[in-house]
Amino acid sequence: MNSSLALGEYRRYGIVNKVESATPHRLIQMLMAGALQKITVAKEALARQDTAVKGQQISWAISIIDGLRASLDKSIPGGAAENLDDLYEYMNRRLLEANLRNEVSYLDEVSDLLNDIKGAWDAIPEEIILEHANKVSNAT
Repeated sequence: MNSSLALGEYRRYGIVNKVESATPHRLIQMLMAGALQKITVAKEALARQDTAVKGQQISWAISIIDGLRASLDKSIPGGAAENLDDLYEYMNRRLLEANLRNEVSYLDEVSDLLNDIKGAWDAIPEEIILEHANKVSNAT
């Protein structure tokens, strides 16, 4: 096995290991970071007029946001999950429009929205995260 293949395998294993050992809270953070990274790569591809990469990265970001939508617990009262669902749906629409119109400002808009949500998610105190994780594990 050559060194680049070995390095690729090591990276894949590292990512799988991080996902398998991550808390649900950390998985959401990883998804958000992944979507932001895909949007950044799409913007770079758009700048160099690489439509194939741009489309691939935007599609991947849409898939990640769909994963975030699927993870919402709409049974929690207060409407936050429904509001996030609507916002994620809007983001996906903007990403589709960005892809069709080659509009970097739409990509920036979605990045800003995701960064705002991620910032709030990142600001959740560790004791609340642990308390929630304990409730979920005790319920199963």
